[in-house]
Amino acid sequence: MSRQRFIVIGMTDDRSVWFPPEVRDAIAAGRIFSGGRRHHEIVASLLPEGAQWIDITVPLEAVFAQYAGHPEVVVFASGDPLFFGFANTLRRELPDAEIVVFPSFNSLQLLAHRMQLPYADMRTVSLTGRPWDAFDEALIRGERLIGVLTDRQKTPAMIARRMLDYGYDNYRMTIGECLGNREAEQVRALSLAEAVEAACAFPNCLILERTAVRPHPFGLPEQDFALLDGRVNMITKMPVRLLALSQLDLSRRTSFWDIGFCTGSVSIEARLQFPQLKVTSFEIREAGRALMDENARKFGAPGIDVHIGDFLAADLSALPAPDAVFIGGHGGRLADIVRRIDTVLLPGGRIVFNAVSDQSQALFRSSVAAVGRRLTGEMHVSIDAFNPITILTAE
Repeated sequence: MSRQRFIVIGMTDDRSVWFPPEVRDAIAAGRIFSGGRRHHEIVASLLPEGAQWIDITVPLEAVFAQYAGHPEVVVFASGDPLFFGFANTLRRELPDAEIVVFPSFNSLQLLAHRMQLPYADMRTVSLTGRPWDAFDEALIRGERLIGVLTDRQKTPAMIARRMLDYGYDNYRMTIGECLGNREAEQVRALSLAEAVEAACAFPNCLILERTAVRPHPFGLPEQDFALLDGRVNMITKMPVRLLALSQLDLSRRTSFWDIGFCTGSVSIEARLQFPQLKVTSFEIREAGRALMDENARKFGAPGIDVHIGDFLAADLSALPAPDAVFIGGHGGRLADIVRRIDTVLLPGGRIVFNAVSDQSQALFRSSVAAVGRRLTGEMHVSIDAFNPITILTAE
């Protein structure tokens, strides 16, 4: 049985579209065609008589059901189909299919060309139907150039607002609208404050150029955090915080849970030092919500997933399973918390707990042993006049 074949043709929004001879031959020989409605408007006059068109719309399952049974489908896609494009979807959903790609310039390349901007080191991010994770990581890392593919929800205005909310005002934004469409194309360079108010035609994309380097300290001073009722003892001190995070080996982790975050200092430090991490934070006190929000915005740590309420009663089923967990507060129920962590912790994952007394240290040891895990690290730390702390690591 022969493999199903897809010919994927990249194109811009140019209404007077031009294709090289091999692409024109593929179109002329085709019978089943597919693409977005915008693509159909542009290429309809080029299709052979009797051609059948399949719109690419969500849900994609319905689209692939229409593809079934056709030995060859010619697909029109925007820009380079292998650049966050439909060819990647085909490769994922139909791994046995033969795929031939004829690329065009993608929209971020077109925008860089319009700006006459060298873009070899540009970090590219897609927000098209995707979460903020990769964009937030690029911001935290302070990338010099960030190219962003948008959608109808994550607009240039929303992106600019998010950046300003978290203090990333050290970029300027250039927006490209309807690139390749000679009648509608527009390119605008704006400050972030101007971009917040900008209405943009769709489709659009943008490039962020860094104008200044934002400070990125290794260790955030505890006196700079908003505190719970002003209580300085309710925050993990910077040296202890950094040592605890080092024990979790976060450079090799993907999902970090902070249980009992209080002011959010551990979550925020982890987010800034290891921006590839998915950080999920739990706090039983409602006051923690506002504290985390204020401190995350102050230090530029977007993307922390906050959950308020009793951790032992929380629905964990939809959350990314952790491979690193810090227990910052336990309310006298440490053994129950360790048991619940044990049910979700990924193989090879680590748990770190800061014991402030012999009693809590003994309780963590027994709780870890009860679930069949072993203690692999123990550090004793004393900071100024505060009580000594023992940092315990289990895996």
